[in-house]
Amino acid sequence: MDEPVALSDLQLTLMRVLWQRQTATTAQVVQDMRAARPIAHTTVATLLTRLEKRGLVAAERQGRELSYSPLVSESAVRQSMVSSMLSNLFEGQATALLSHLLKRDEIQPADLERMRELLASHGEKKQK
Repeated sequence: MDEPVALSDLQLTLMRVLWQRQTATTAQVVQDMRAARPIAHTTVATLLTRLEKRGLVAAERQGRELSYSPLVSESAVRQSMVSSMLSNLFEGQATALLSHLLKRDEIQPADLERMRELLASHGEKKQK
């Protein structure tokens, strides 16, 4: 994935269905997405077509239906979107992002402990 990927909340929800299923028809995506919110079949079909044009999903005809599969991983999309947010909102300053999350109490104590472990582990790798 050479160019940054930005997805709307609705597109992310759709992609999460594909990441979980690996392959799904439009009807299957609609069914899974309706578990979270009402959505029209035509809306999902349009989203899938647009994501295919962007090279993020592949379509394959299976009889009368199209089946879709993701061409990008969830981790690659997450990395791209977080990097973009860090660059645009926090001017590339990771400490500003972390400070924002801490001030807003958006990091739970267990997450904070896990972050400490990750930082310590990362520091050890850098010293080797």
